[in-house]
Amino acid sequence: MTVDGDADIEGLKMAGTVVASCLQYMQQVARPGMTTAELDGLGAAFLSRHGAVSAPVLTYGFPGHTCISVNEHVAHGVPNDTVIQAGDLINIDVSAQLDGYVGDTGGSFVLDATPTRPQAAILQAARRARDESVAEVRAGRLLRVVGQTVERIARETGFRIIRNLGSHGVGRSLHEEPSFIPGYDDPTDTRAFHEGMVVTVEPFLTDGRAIVRELARRLDAREPPRLALRAVRAYDHRHGPRPGGHHPAGPGHGGRGRVIPAISGAPPTPTGPAPPGRGPAPARRRVHAAATRTP
Repeated sequence: MTVDGDADIEGLKMAGTVVASCLQYMQQVARPGMTTAELDGLGAAFLSRHGAVSAPVLTYGFPGHTCISVNEHVAHGVPNDTVIQAGDLINIDVSAQLDGYVGDTGGSFVLDATPTRPQAAILQAARRARDESVAEVRAGRLLRVVGQTVERIARETGFRIIRNLGSHGVGRSLHEEPSFIPGYDDPTDTRAFHEGMVVTVEPFLTDGRAIVRELARRLDAREPPRLALRAVRAYDHRHGPRPGGHHPAGPGHGGRGRVIPAISGAPPTPTGPAPPGRGPAPARRRVHAAATRTP
């Protein structure tokens, strides 16, 4: 998508606010002993209350309203009877359509436990890859600047880049042109960002293999036999490059640089019922991964 005026910017901001708030709510209500299907149901109800429709359901008939990936699952995890436990590294991906615009975000966190050293390391590396990649996005610069930045940080922190997952265009639908922006440097890629372009920035880091294999129905990805974390999307932002920089089309959770269209203030406080049989979610210690999408 290419932004064509203030109405587009406002539409993207509203969609971004809803998915960011849903993500925050799902992180707050997640509990050990809950299944990923139960957690997905809470997210689905949140989106419905705010007038939004799950983009994976709308676009692909996905068998869940959100994607929930646990531990070695890398991305596109299908909500099911998997029981989450304290210490699990969980990634929640929320994308939804609101009034014709799609917001796309995600977050990784360790559930009800202090992160292990490997978990903390990959979360920190992913956040850094997100922030520094976003800061490099400018109209007129080559798309490969994202891969160059992620590759440098992966090398410095000792992680590998998952090569068959990456960033993409977004805005009016979930996946638009450019259909794939690699998280590694491709010297042959001569495509450039242009003013108003709406894309995601999603670095995918792992301590395992650089290629993930897909499970049945191509709806899930798993990286055996070692821990592979989709620790790159902890508050994704959507961005549109302009001559002076890029601006997030959703609430700014930790993104750096000049991003368009910046939203002032914090996102609205998520509201919604606590899980059945439980009181309000208590505050808990979390570590959030950071990978960004740039619409």
